[in-house]
Amino acid sequence: MQVAVLGAGLMGHALALVHALGGCRVRLTDTHAPTLARAPALMSAALATLREAGETEHGDAWLAGAVTTHADLGETLKGAELVVEAITEDPDAKCALFEKVDTLAPAGAIIASNTSYLDPFPLIPAARQGRAAIAHWYTPPYLVDLVDIVAGPHCAPSVPLRLRDLYAGMGKRPIVMRKFVPGFIANRIQAVVSMEVYALLDEGVADASEIDAAIIHGLSLRMPLLGHMMKADFTGLPLTQKALANAMVPPPPQRKRSEAIDKLIAEGATGVASGRGFYDYKGRSPAELFAERDRKLLALKRALKQIGSMVP
Repeated sequence: MQVAVLGAGLMGHALALVHALGGCRVRLTDTHAPTLARAPALMSAALATLREAGETEHGDAWLAGAVTTHADLGETLKGAELVVEAITEDPDAKCALFEKVDTLAPAGAIIASNTSYLDPFPLIPAARQGRAAIAHWYTPPYLVDLVDIVAGPHCAPSVPLRLRDLYAGMGKRPIVMRKFVPGFIANRIQAVVSMEVYALLDEGVADASEIDAAIIHGLSLRMPLLGHMMKADFTGLPLTQKALANAMVPPPPQRKRSEAIDKLIAEGATGVASGRGFYDYKGRSPAELFAERDRKLLALKRALKQIGSMVP
């Protein structure tokens, strides 16, 4: 399959790599020349991590042939069967891009937006609605297998199924949702967790490392095996019913900001990119930290594959 990936930033370059590893021929573009120029090195670094872990035998020579970069949008879209939109979450920018895609892309191309919270369907020209869908990935997409697939309101029923089969064939875990909701499933659950976490932090209940310890060693331990709904089955639904009725834990307050985050940003501590956020990374480069994260995620995926989940 010929794939055009529009946007070469954090997700775009990684999605180009994912589709190439899945056997597609990929053309990648970005309107920001420095971002496009950085993409091959970023893909090469991710590929090296996968190769070191024994997940692929492909090297840079293969990558240069599998993914090509193009400054011109028309050249990128030439012959595309699947157009992956991975630009900024800005409706005006997406609308302008979709109008250009409508003019330049083959008539039969599927348009798949990687939007996280924005509803892209009102922004897509009417002539393209029949083949418009969302295919939302999680970072890093070459390691995190979940893909949220949502058909547009006027999309042909075959399109989400074709995307599902494509990504399942790559070893990914696509979920075809029944309708669009901002944030999909995982992000909406994560958003509620975030509201509670920042409340605990701002109220001085615990510090960042203690909160993470509770998540890693308590909450998360059973999740890969049971998920959340099966865990309720093991707990017993009558107890779950009573917990809901008793409201032992109040719902997290709606939060538009966190004092802890505001303070860190004011200090220039913006996370891994600056070397410090909630944690001090002690001078380690972002590339080194991302590579370590990827190696450990790969090891965890292998262990979970060997152990197996109880969820069908």
